[in-house]
Amino acid sequence: MRIAIVSDIHGNRTAFEAVLNDLRQTSPDLVLHGGDLADGGSSPVEIVDQIRELGWPGVIGNTDEMLAMPETLEEFASQSPSLKPLFDVVREMAAATRETLGPERLAWLRTLPQSQIHAPIALVHASPQSRWRAPTPEASDAELESIYLPLGQPIAVYGHIHCSFSRKLAPITIVNTGSVSLSLDGDPRASYLLIDGSSPQIRRVEYDIEKEITNLRGSRLPHAEWVAKSLKTASFQMP
Repeated sequence: MRIAIVSDIHGNRTAFEAVLNDLRQTSPDLVLHGGDLADGGSSPVEIVDQIRELGWPGVIGNTDEMLAMPETLEEFASQSPSLKPLFDVVREMAAATRETLGPERLAWLRTLPQSQIHAPIALVHASPQSRWRAPTPEASDAELESIYLPLGQPIAVYGHIHCSFSRKLAPITIVNTGSVSLSLDGDPRASYLLIDGSSPQIRRVEYDIEKEITNLRGSRLPHAEWVAKSLKTASFQMP
């Protein structure tokens, strides 16, 4: 069985359409989404509606949770007071996206589960315990195993960190999908994961970044220029 996992779309319709076109070529048997669907891009409504129309099973991401349950952002932000300027920007962007989505779509986001099990894979957004914290590619084998082995599948998949990698350990293979939008690994192309049996493959997909930046500038999203800069550089910079 061939399974694709598409994560961290962040309202980027241009990148998402490029990934959909690539999926038509790779033709997986099942597509799952890894959460973080809407916040941080020009087209949150279009992305949520299209995911629902496609009927892809998926999981809730931290920004989905933040949009549908704003108190979760406040709880996480309270643990990192030194990052207040960043969270002020995130809060303002989330408020605008929340208003754009409307109550019914936010209610749907709240229904997304924390994990998906489709043997031989288990999918979570960040970790089984948290939508907000996940190990980086530099994490030790022991750390990765302790976090994802309890999911009980030979392949554990997560998103969240916007940096794709694959680590094969003795009892488990752990894979990060990378992100459709806002890559942080220096490669601005969209990223998604394709698993053929037990073989994970990261797919990188070119898309028209300038078109998406134009869409951002025409949207109601605050701090669109900060997002645009991140799309171009594929790296994180404080706003």
